[in-house]
This record gives sequence, C-alpha cells and structure tokens, in this order.
Amino acid sequence: MKFLKSAAGSAAAVALLTTGAMAQTTNLRIQTHYAPESISGKLATEYVENIQAMSGGEISVEMFYASSVVKSVETFDAAASGILDCDMTGGGYQTGKNPAFQFVGDIMGGYDTPYQQLSWLYYGGGLEAAAQLYNKYDMELIGWWVYGQESFASTKPIAKVADFKNWKFRSPPGMETKIFEKLGASPIVMDFTEIFTALETGIIDGADASGLANNKSMGLYDIAKYANFPGFHSMPSDHLACNKAVFDAMPEAHQRIMKVAMESLALRTALTFEKLNAESAAELRANGVTLSRWGDEDMAEFRAAAQATWPEFATTPEAKALVESHLGYLTQLGLVSK
Repeated sequence: MKFLKSAAGSAAAVALLTTGAMAQTTNLRIQTHYAPESISGKLATEYVENIQAMSGGEISVEMFYASSVVKSVETFDAAASGILDCDMTGGGYQTGKNPAFQFVGDIMGGYDTPYQQLSWLYYGGGLEAAAQLYNKYDMELIGWWVYGQESFASTKPIAKVADFKNWKFRSPPGMETKIFEKLGASPIVMDFTEIFTALETGIIDGADASGLANNKSMGLYDIAKYANFPGFHSMPSDHLACNKAVFDAMPEAHQRIMKVAMESLALRTALTFEKLNAESAAELRANGVTLSRWGDEDMAEFRAAAQATWPEFATTPEAKALVESHLGYLTQLGLVSK
C-alpha cells in the first residue's frame, strides 16, 4: 500500500512537471509614447503588471517608454514589421496610412465622455469595424484606453475661438490640422516627445498634448500659463495593437487576458483622470494658471467646424464606414441630430 501511494505521488509530480514544461510563454516588446513618470505611463505599467500576474508569469513584457525605440508615429509600423510586438500609442498617428485611423484615434467634436466613446467601441459596432482596419495592416486591435477630453497648454490666452487666430500650436497629424486651420490657428505637426522643448524655446505658442492632469505631470504648465478646462476639442483613444501573427500565435488564454485587462485599463484610466483633472485644475488655478471654460457659442462653432471636416477627411471606404458608424451611434445617443 505504501508503495502504491509513493508511485501515485511520483506520477502526479511527473504530470505537474510535464504540464509546467508544456506551458506556452508569450514574450512581448511594447512601446508607448508616454513617459514612465506620467500618469498614463504609470497606468500602462499597471497594465503590464496585471497581465504578467494574471498569466502566472507566462506573459512577460519588455516595456519601452517615451518612444525610446522608434518615434511615436513609427511605432505601429515597427510592431507590424517585427521590430516591436505591440504599439501602445494611438491610431491617430496612422492617418497618413489611411484616414480611417482618424476615426479610431480621435473623432474630434463627437463624444462628450470617455464612457460614450468606449460604448461605441464595445456596443456600437466599433470593435468589429476597427478590427477590419487594423487587420488590413497586419495588426490586431487589443483595446482602447480613453482619458477624457484634452486641454490645451498655451503661453497665450485661449478663452474663445477668436484667440486661435495665428496661434501656433503642436498638433498631432491628421484631421485636427484641417479643423484648426479653418478656425484661424497655425497647427505644427511634431512628435509628442518634442513638445516641452518647442514650448520652452517659443517655436510654438501652445500644444495639444493630453488631458489637464497629464499635461501638469509633464511640467507643461510650468511654461504655459493658460489652458482650457473642461476640454472639448479632442478625446483621443490610445490603443494597444499587436502584430497579428504574434497575437494569433498566442494561447487563447493569453489573448483573453490581454483583451480583458485592456477593459480594466480603460475603466481605471477614465476614473483616474476624472478625479485627477479636477484636482489638477484647483492646483493650477492656485499657482496662477488661467483656465478658461468655453461658452456655448464658441463650442458650437468648433463642433460645426469639426463635423464639417469629417466627410472631407473620410476619403477611403474604411474611413467612410467608420464615420457612418460613429454618426449612427452619436445620433442614437442624442449628440448629433439628423
């Protein structure tokens, strides 16, 4: 009897060792444009820690911050070509590839809250439409994290549309440049990592960088003493997108962990910034930064310019399909009238 128990115990130990040896590992190299000390950078770190822990260490990630391997705009292609495995920047950087990426990166002048925008992705047909676009470029969209409406950082007052006249500001590539040119501004496309120096040296008067709390954490308001809050013009969807071949080769459990963890990151991001933006606004006012809340007429003028630009920018079948999808959902939410 003692021999049988010993044999059974040995067999179980061998089975455990065999199972452990057969466990498939996933090793990923991911780049984000956020610095590790920024709020979004810390949230990205939390995401990495979560997927590694939930996988019992079967997923391991080498994380690159502040676009340290390639420029932000090059991250998507670096992942698609195998230099990296995943891109944790945003679809808006790929508008030169296909304008459809504008409408998964930052629709502008559309949704009011991150919850509405995430609702389109998961319940308004957005994920299915976006998946086709990403797959066309050998990438898999894992999910979004949306921190809410952005605020400008400016060395000049920006309290109304008229203040945009001849205002030189850093803009991401894409539709934003067209919208703000219509409003009299002078957008200058530059990499996310160049903003601080450009503000400091006076190359630009202001920047469209991120939300109020992120801007504050980057030190932009040490130079720029004007901002708008609450924001209204831009609510970018940062994404996690991975090389499709790499993702398809992962065990289903690892795929599920990465996608569900992105939903957690999305919720944590929206909640974090709702709190931190309000706290940052109070601190900035106390430190002499002027925060302007736009009036209804100026808001309406911006929305009109933005929504008039959507069809102008949607010049490919994928872009047109995404605009139609957004408009249908925005109408359902009562944010756009037919």
